[in-house]
Amino acid sequence: MKVHDLQPAAGSTKAKRRVGRGIGGKGGKTAGRGTKGQGARNNIKPGFEGGQLPLKQRVPKLKGFKNPFRVEYAVVNLDTLDRFEGDVVNPETLRAAGLVHKHGLIKVLGRGELHRKVTVSVHACSAAAASAIQAAGGSVELLPPPFGNGRPAAKGNALTNR
Repeated sequence: MKVHDLQPAAGSTKAKRRVGRGIGGKGGKTAGRGTKGQGARNNIKPGFEGGQLPLKQRVPKLKGFKNPFRVEYAVVNLDTLDRFEGDVVNPETLRAAGLVHKHGLIKVLGRGELHRKVTVSVHACSAAAASAIQAAGGSVELLPPPFGNGRPAAKGNALTNR
């Protein structure tokens, strides 16, 4: 047997019905689409739901929202502080060492261990990190955020915007 001898089993394939080829064949004239109406035509737009408000218009355009009061911190862990040279840790020394970006607030988290005494002055500190620093003989001081109480001022007062 060769490749050119291969063919499907008898009766397993059937020729496609050719509709719309005149009255001589099956499916002439309206070609199985009935008479008139939307189903007889070829121009139904994708997403059209028969005049009902389409799904793409029913769902909201944007999901969720961006919290304008979110406070993001640059994170420093205890294992990083253990490798850090110097006993005073504050935003200036961390930025000078290249451990955090030049802008933003700094938070110390409790990953790793601290084996020496350090004085830490940062904007936030987790409870685990604070207890580990104090257990090593160091101290933690929380700095106020540079922009006040942590939330930006409101854009306008409801009474003055009338």
